[in-house]
Amino acid sequence: MARRLSKRKAQRREDYMLKEQKKVDEGIFDEKTMVYLSKFFNLGIIATLEYPIARGKEADVYIATPGKADSVKGMDYVIIKFFRIETSSFFKMENYIHGDPRFEKKPLRKGKFGIIMEWCKKEFGNLELAKKAKVKAPTPLMFNGSILAMSFIGEKGAPAPQLKDCDLKDPEDTLEQILASIRALYKIGLVHADVSEYNVLMSGNTPYMIDFGQAVVVQHPNAIEFLKRDVNNIISYFSKRYGVQKSYEEAIKGIVK
Repeated sequence: MARRLSKRKAQRREDYMLKEQKKVDEGIFDEKTMVYLSKFFNLGIIATLEYPIARGKEADVYIATPGKADSVKGMDYVIIKFFRIETSSFFKMENYIHGDPRFEKKPLRKGKFGIIMEWCKKEFGNLELAKKAKVKAPTPLMFNGSILAMSFIGEKGAPAPQLKDCDLKDPEDTLEQILASIRALYKIGLVHADVSEYNVLMSGNTPYMIDFGQAVVVQHPNAIEFLKRDVNNIISYFSKRYGVQKSYEEAIKGIVK
């Protein structure tokens, strides 16, 4: 039997995408978030919020134009990261917060939003440490509630591509740059804890590390385990993708004494 065709007019692709965009925006821009966001405008960190460039279960990333604050002078764009409340993995987040001595001096905020606020604050602090270590990473600008502002990595409004999407001219050099960043972070007392081809952006021939929310200080009970995972992840990727052979012992040399 032939299938009966519906007389209902098919929804246009543009209308569907607009509807889906509205769902996402409504999920992010609730009343509380809008109050937090207003401070970024008031302090001159951003002038306009433009469009999303990345979406995930834990956060949505938007590009914005800079305001008149001294900290954003000379910047063409600013990144605004909105941490999601409903879809974030709070159990996973707690694994990277509990055991971190930076959070032991005072009780953690309770509830989902409380954990997200701590996570946002944590990423800001980790980015400050990365900057102090002179590691190539976004520059932290400000955080408030569940929102984080940082410098934009890219050109003319187009974000720098992830490592996984690049065909490197000199993969051995890129690997060494990434390992040098891991060493520099450890030397200053920080372990990224999520290094992979997804969390490295390539600006020209320079790798930039991103997504520092899960990074822990070396005093964390799982810091060495996370460090080993970072190193093994990145050398495994370069081995499979480019045939660059480097043992864990070679890669870890100079990181942990």
